[in-house]
Amino acid sequence: MEALPSIVSLGFFFRFLSLSLLLFACCSSWLGVSLQMEEPGQLKRAFIDASAGAIAGGISRTVTSPLDVIKIRFQVQLEPTSSWALERRNLFGPSKYTGMLQATKDIFREEGLPGFWRGNVPALLMVMPYTAIQFTVLHKLKSFASGSSKSEDHINLSPYLSYVSGALAGCAATVGSYPFDLVRTILASQGEPKVYPTMRSAFVDIVKTRGFRGLYAGLSPTLVEIVPYAGLQFGTYDMFKRWAMALNRSRSSKAKSVGGDDSLTSIQLILCGLAAGTCAKLVCHPLDVVKKRFQVEGLQRHPRYGARVENHAYRNMFDALRRILQLEGWAGLYKGIVPSTVKAAPAGAVTFVAYEYTSDWLESILT
Repeated sequence: MEALPSIVSLGFFFRFLSLSLLLFACCSSWLGVSLQMEEPGQLKRAFIDASAGAIAGGISRTVTSPLDVIKIRFQVQLEPTSSWALERRNLFGPSKYTGMLQATKDIFREEGLPGFWRGNVPALLMVMPYTAIQFTVLHKLKSFASGSSKSEDHINLSPYLSYVSGALAGCAATVGSYPFDLVRTILASQGEPKVYPTMRSAFVDIVKTRGFRGLYAGLSPTLVEIVPYAGLQFGTYDMFKRWAMALNRSRSSKAKSVGGDDSLTSIQLILCGLAAGTCAKLVCHPLDVVKKRFQVEGLQRHPRYGARVENHAYRNMFDALRRILQLEGWAGLYKGIVPSTVKAAPAGAVTFVAYEYTSDWLESILT
């Protein structure tokens, strides 16, 4: 049964890939830069960025889905998520999940192996257009800032411009793919028995009960989160790449190599991605918790999963931060931080490395 949605999602992906190309054209117009620039191949470059970004995002999401499911279960659980916190606070009843190992065992026992990929189809529908839009807009912004569409010239941008480009690209991608992020969160957090058996039933019920705006519940904290997150992720990735390239040049000069080779190895790219993903996640995790709480407001769940987030539990993002801090302490704002960080590091590494290699491969066959 899981194979059919995966096949159907392929059609959705190509539609969203076309949408990302359209967004790329709009961004070019917004920046005041025509597609008929002095440097040819702008549409081809957009296709390469969008395709490589979508493939990289799909691979990364599928590989790290089990950690994402555990993270979401922790984030939407109102009760403490660790045994020491449970002993210190008696505001809630017993906790469903109290640690990564315990959560892994419970999910596997109750839902089987497919439980770790619960909501992965809408997650792919979210992340593939997200990364397609993100890398396309990012390349366009960097081209505009550096005056060149060549990727090798972008590494010389200042950290400030790398941060701003990443933040703006993240905002554009978030708005374009957010409804699928919301549905993914709901499907991943509902547990057993299922409230929504399919993506379609979830979409229909959300629109019916919350209206069209319900598909964008939690968008405000998401956009507030994505600015520092995407900025840090791309900014630190570029920074670590510059450091690694400088290290390679230094080693080449010491070895008296001609020209000084500064190309990066696969291991260096992976380490840069690991560091970038970890830094971004540690800083921005509390806002991700708030976003998840807004997304699951009113979701009916089996009582064994503990207290649920009622409709209109939080007035706004700042009220949510205050109430979580007041009722659950600082630990509440960092629920799911362990699986989130464990996931963010390989997710960042896989995304960046897959993008670099896919982009180079597509460029080689299209030029």
